[in-house]
Amino acid sequence: MTSKVAEETPGYEQARDELIEVVRRLEAGGTTLEESLALWERGEELAKVCRRWLDGARARLDAALAEEEEAESDGDD
Repeated sequence: MTSKVAEETPGYEQARDELIEVVRRLEAGGTTLEESLALWERGEELAKVCRRWLDGARARLDAALAEEEEAESDGDD
């Protein structure tokens, strides 16, 4: 069973693509102040999602590398 939060959190690629679109719309201009603020806030949320995904990937990579180094050092005996 998945939680509602997990269901609402986009994957990295989805968040990245939406963030690109938000930036494009902000750079294009032509939006009201209210719309621009809403886009900015959404962009901040998406950037945090991307950062969490990347931090998680980095932690997994670091753990895998540490396991590999440990296995190599155990084999040197």
